[in-house]
Parts: sequence; C-alpha cells; structure tokens
Amino acid sequence: MRSSSYAPTAPARRSLRALLVLALTAATAAALPSAQAATPTPTTAAATSAASTSALAAKPYMGWSSWSMQSSKYPGLNPDGDYSYLTEKNVLKQADALAAKLKPFGYEYVNLDAGWWMDQAWKPGFDAYGRQKADPGRFPRGMKPVADHIHGKGLKAGIYLPVGLQKEAYGEGKVPIWNAGDCTTADVVYGDLRTTNGWDSAYKLDFSDPCAQKYVDSQARLFADWGYDFLKLDGVGPGSGKNGDQYDNVADVAAWNKAIAATGRPIHLEVSWSLDIGRIADWKKYSNGWRIDTDVECYCNTLVSWENSVDDRWDDLPGWTRHAGPGGWNDLDSLDVGNGDMDGLTKAERQSYATLWAIAKSPLYTGDDLTKLDSYGVSLLTNREVIALNQGSMPPARPITPSDPQQVWAAKNADGSYTVALFNLADRPAAVSADWAALGFTGKAAVRDLWNRENLGTYKDKVTQALPAHGSRLFTVTPRGTALTTTGYEAEAAANTLGGNASVADCPACSGGKKVGNLYVGGSLRFNDVVVAKAGTYQVKVAYVSGDPRSVEVSANGNGPTSHKFPSTGDWGTAETVSVPVSLKAGANTITFDSGSGYAPDIDRIDVPKSS
Repeated sequence: MRSSSYAPTAPARRSLRALLVLALTAATAAALPSAQAATPTPTTAAATSAASTSALAAKPYMGWSSWSMQSSKYPGLNPDGDYSYLTEKNVLKQADALAAKLKPFGYEYVNLDAGWWMDQAWKPGFDAYGRQKADPGRFPRGMKPVADHIHGKGLKAGIYLPVGLQKEAYGEGKVPIWNAGDCTTADVVYGDLRTTNGWDSAYKLDFSDPCAQKYVDSQARLFADWGYDFLKLDGVGPGSGKNGDQYDNVADVAAWNKAIAATGRPIHLEVSWSLDIGRIADWKKYSNGWRIDTDVECYCNTLVSWENSVDDRWDDLPGWTRHAGPGGWNDLDSLDVGNGDMDGLTKAERQSYATLWAIAKSPLYTGDDLTKLDSYGVSLLTNREVIALNQGSMPPARPITPSDPQQVWAAKNADGSYTVALFNLADRPAAVSADWAALGFTGKAAVRDLWNRENLGTYKDKVTQALPAHGSRLFTVTPRGTALTTTGYEAEAAANTLGGNASVADCPACSGGKKVGNLYVGGSLRFNDVVVAKAGTYQVKVAYVSGDPRSVEVSANGNGPTSHKFPSTGDWGTAETVSVPVSLKAGANTITFDSGSGYAPDIDRIDVPKSS
C-alpha cells in the first residue's frame, strides 16, 4: 500500500477503486460459500409501470455515497484497514444523519459502494448461484435489513456491482445460474475467459448465449427482492481507462436495463466511470446516469483535493452538457463540500465545486461524514435557491467564454432570465466579468446573488467580481435591456484569407453547411472587412467545432494575439459558441484565428455586435 503522502497520477487515481476488486483476483478462488439463507423464489416478471418509468431520474438524484470515506486516509475513518469504513453500522449512521439533516432539502439516496460482499482481507463471498453475497463481518444481518432501515427513514437504498462475472464466482464453470434451467457459469462467459471492466477483474459475459441474460436477471431479481432502488454498475467501457471489444460493455448495460424492467421494481441504473462520450447514445438509451470523468477522490489523507481531481471537471464537462436531461444525467461524482478539514479544500474551492455541480445539473450526492458537517458545509448543501437550479427546469449551463483561467458559464431559463456563474480557476485572485453581450442582450440587468441570497441591484453592460484563487460567484441575471444585434461573417466566405493548411470543409451542423478546418501548425483564418461603427472592445461570438479542448490565437488588425482555449463541443459534428473580447477600430477590421504551433478548433462563423 502507499503512504499518506502518495500523490497518484491521473491513471492511478482512476484505478484505485479497483483495490477492492482487483485484490479479489490475487486470492486463490476458494469453494463457493453456501447459498444464502433467504434465496429468492421465482416470480412472474412484471413490466415497470409507465408512471414509475417516467418518474425515474426525472431530475438529478440527491443523496450520500460511501466511497469517499472508504477511500480516504483521513484519521479515524478506516481504523480497521484501508476501505474498512463500509459496514452496516456506519451506513445506518449516515442514513439516520441524512434523514435528520438533508432529507428536507431533497437528499434521499443512501448508496453503498464497492466492497459489501468481501471481508476485511478482501476475500469475496458468493451465493450458490455465483451472485455476490453480503460479508457477514461488514453486514451481519445481510443486505435486505439495511435497505429496510433506509426505507424506514423515508429514503432510498443504493447498491454497487462491477460489470461482468467476477473471476472468483466462476467456480470452474460449474456454478448453476439461478432460475435458468441447466445454465452454468461456463455458459455465461466467453470460452477463452476474456476479461473485462476497468480492472480486468471479471470475465466478459457472452450475450449470444441466453444464459448470460439469465445471470444478469438473477442478480437484478436479488437486488429487487432485497428492496434496492439504485444500482451503480462500475468499470463500464468503452471508457474506464480501457477500449476495444473486450471492454465494450454496452451489451451488459442493455442487459441490466432489461433485467431491471423485468423485476417490476423501479431501480435507477448509474454507469461508471470516465465513460466514452462516443457511446453517449447507448448510455442515454439504457441507463439513468453516466459518470463522465475519473474519481473525484484524492486517495490521500482528505476526501478530495483541488488538483486531484476537482479542477479537471471544468475542462472535461463542456462536451457532455447537451446530453443531460430528464431520464439521464451527467454524473460528476461525489460532492464533498460539507466539512473543510475532511474535504481538504478552502471555502472558496468548496463553493466553486458546489456551483459547478449545481449548474451542470449533476446528481448531488455527498461523500462527507454527515454526522460532522460544519456550518459552512451545511450552508452549501442546503441552499434552496442553488438546489432549485439543479432540480428545476433550467438546462445545464455551459461555458460562454473560453476555458481560460477566468471563465463564465451560463444557461437561459424559461422565464427569460439567465443563470450565470463566474469562476477564477487561477492560483491567485483575479477579477472576472460576465458581459451581457455574451448572453445576447445589451443595456441593464438585475442581478441576484444565489449563494448569499441577496439582490445586488441593477448592472449596466456587465457584472464584474473580484474572486479569490479558485473562487466563484453564482447569479440570476434578469435582462432589463434589449436584444443584441450583430453582424455575421461566415468562415468559408470568399473574402476571407486562409493560411497554411487551412481549408474549407463540409459541416452539416454549421451555419451555411461549411467550416474552416485544418488549423494546425501555422494554419490560420483571417476574416477581412469586419466593419464596426466606432472603436471599442467587442464581445465577438465564435461558432466552432472541436472534439477536444483546443487553443487558438485571436488577434485584430495585425496586433499581438491573445491565446484562448476553446472547450470541447463533444465531437467533430457539433458546433458550439463562446465569446472572446476583441479590440476593434472604427471602420474595416481584420480578425485572425491562428493555430500557432498547435492544433486549433475548426471555425464556423463569427458574430460581431453592432455596438461595443
């Protein structure tokens, strides 16, 4: 194991949850434990009712998850060894605290993470049908009484599995599958015993044999009979650090979707972790939520740290934002802002963390010790105005400025107002401005501070705030002015000048069906004859396409360029916009986008306000 000063790299962080799963593969597979005392009896599968289906994941879920505390070396959390926190006693203590402190604000799920079926020495337990069995040391009464206690508090219970058939459950292929005729574990996996999931801790299920679906059915039936309302299916690919056919678990997620429906019990299916955005259509079709990134935990002597890996989300989220909505949400992982010492963050960082999760409409589930929340943590977790953004009809916010150290994210609300977040991601204080032109209007606007729950008055043209390092502000901006008028300039226009490898390409998602691409290693696009009536700084809206975050140098009239990093649009077939400040003179101007020595996004068009 590692010392508390160990600072894992990103790939290491992504695999550390696997210690609970990979450790199993190091042990010699012993004879399977005897069947559980209460083996569920066959029941007639009932279709999930239309009402419960439509209600499931209608909004991002809220609750508590055990993993952050399990994985931390914070003093006293895991006194019986790494990851020992997960026990019936501790889970029920957190459930009681959730019911008392956070349930009135919408928090309702109590989710058990990895390890409920293994002992402190990492030895797993399975029933006579190859299904995970509660470890009697951790959960002496089994899993159903835990769910019953959680339900008794008016809450919902969640459970966890890694994807695939765990190696230790294989039992030389002779283990029978519950309620599946003569199917055995040899029938449910590929004959070459190819491994799968993010840690290669399981054999890949072969759904060309009906026995594989029956195995998943048997697991779903067990969880439904225990009374669980949520399942996190982990290590799912493509993604989770692995790619290729061996790690493509879309068929598994589809099988779980089918199996859950057959139980007749509404069970929220969350897939994890760091999933491939190229398969978003599958995640949306078969699940209720998907992790977009690596674990947020730092695997150190706190729960998280800013660098490992809270701050990653600002870069990794933008390409996913348009995919979230009722029925399925982008999962940013645990929101550990409730206790400063344990969390390992400054107050400014805790607020920024909570702000991004809220405006992204990520599920809001904390991994903190709910019995030891500090007053500031309570204020963040129970701010009704901020929760209302996350749980209401507001679409997920996305950046309206480049992904530079100072950023503005926004979303337009149904009533015509805007949710606007200012972030200073730099390591030193800085001022951040939200220009009304970037939101699409000009003139005055009323501004309300949501974290402080106070009206700040009327601001003309923009709002500017001095923010500490890693700080933020969150506003509702209500326009009192008029819609912005702009002049549009297409990137592919004949009047423009292309340099280096830059070329015009087809783009069905772009204005005019064209864009300028191949902006790399000196490639450039110059817009000529950009006319404005008077000199000033203009918020130029840039429509672009970029499958990953890319930087571009922007300049006007041959003056020195400013480098901006444009956030990912999610793929190379989707256009998004950001606004960049450009100083223009009265009359005709040139605006140039240059790749410099790197790779720049493809440019669709620019829209220049008619007044600065």
